[in-house]
Amino acid sequence: MRKIIESTFITLDGCIGEPHVWGQPYWDDQHNDYNAKLAYDVDAMLLGRATYEGFKDAWTQRAGDPLADRFNALPKYVASRTLTGELEWNARLLEGDAAKAVADLKAQPGETIIKYGTGEFDRALLENKLVDEYHFWTYPVIAGGDGYRLGDGFDVTHLKLIDQTVFDSGIVVGVYAPK
Repeated sequence: MRKIIESTFITLDGCIGEPHVWGQPYWDDQHNDYNAKLAYDVDAMLLGRATYEGFKDAWTQRAGDPLADRFNALPKYVASRTLTGELEWNARLLEGDAAKAVADLKAQPGETIIKYGTGEFDRALLENKLVDEYHFWTYPVIAGGDGYRLGDGFDVTHLKLIDQTVFDSGIVVGVYAPK
């Protein structure tokens, strides 16, 4: 069975929205190397609609960069209730119930799938115990404001720390598994 890894950027005050605003000062070689390792250890991406649209716009403009080329080449599976038809950027829409579609995807032959972005789609994945590993990138920044917070609307969920990486920039990536 395939494994799903979720990779999420988060501030010290729990904000996950708009990492392009608060995260960029910390995007250095260590950050890029860790992200590249994740990208090269998987054979597909799993995305919600908003992340798919944002990533497509950002990564397709960076063609020629080895990491961007990897992101652009990977097959993508997109959960959405609003997108229809054929998708761009080597992507396919997950049909029907998202949790069932992801469970079916995990049962197919293949390697690890990486999921980027955190939002409503995660509730279905969490409730159905479909994520095998979480990489929470905690940035040394307080975003403030009323942004979307990690875990908004979720039930209490216990995880166990299985690894951590500390970057010189102050980012700490905690790797967690379901308990």
